[in-house]
Amino acid sequence: MSTPVLATAAGREGWEAIVNDPTGAVIASDFDGTLSPLVEDPAMSRAADGALDALARLSQSVGQVAIVTGRPALVATELSGVTGHPGLGRLVVLGHYGLERWEGSTGVVTSDPVPPGVEVAREKLPGLLQEAGLPDAFVEDKGSSLAVHTRRLPDPSGALEALRTPLSELAAAVELRLEPGNLVLELRPPGIDKGVAMRRLIESTEARSVLYAGDDLGDLAAFRALIELRDAGLHAVLVAARSSGATELTESADIVVDDPAGVVTVLTALSDAIAVH
Repeated sequence: MSTPVLATAAGREGWEAIVNDPTGAVIASDFDGTLSPLVEDPAMSRAADGALDALARLSQSVGQVAIVTGRPALVATELSGVTGHPGLGRLVVLGHYGLERWEGSTGVVTSDPVPPGVEVAREKLPGLLQEAGLPDAFVEDKGSSLAVHTRRLPDPSGALEALRTPLSELAAAVELRLEPGNLVLELRPPGIDKGVAMRRLIESTEARSVLYAGDDLGDLAAFRALIELRDAGLHAVLVAARSSGATELTESADIVVDDPAGVVTVLTALSDAIAVH
């Protein structure tokens, strides 16, 4: 399989660094919209064809393979199917934007404490949605955060804008952050995002190179962290899928693909390149 088109010199250097020194590399990816096609019901998400096989193959040669997601770690492992895949024993899943860590080798989840503001927000959300005239907005309770989805409503974009101010006020009142996504607004603990998660992962593995794939605004924090680390000497490849239409992400990427199938193609090409090196 040929090498994907890398739009930047830094991306090409990152690709070469991973191929030349795979044991010093971390391969990390978002789940929804990146390894899994976006679906209306989040509970129906499943890994795209070939995604787990590509990760498993990379896992045999690189230093660490990880899924970095806003979902709870155990939910992500169940939906993705990683626990049933024989080649993913070394995989880690960083759930809740890094607040949780699931180890494939043990099946154990460790977690940072959940701030009390999450419980207060959980109690207040139904009334807030009722007052906003949007009681049917879907609330995804992730345990350590609360995501309000408008995708199922008659006017998803209008509903999102109508909720932005009241949810911002609630977040401020309970000392949480309001993070936007693709037709979703999430109340999340401060100091927790995919950038922080990636910095921790790189530090713990002493990685010399990284490939990160994402598709949504929540992945911008990871991209920004890796760009900063790249300026400090880390080799990095940033892959963006167009699934969510996050132009800020695609404009910053070294490789842009249309969907999770494209991400699988990139991961497979990387494992091929490592194998023949």
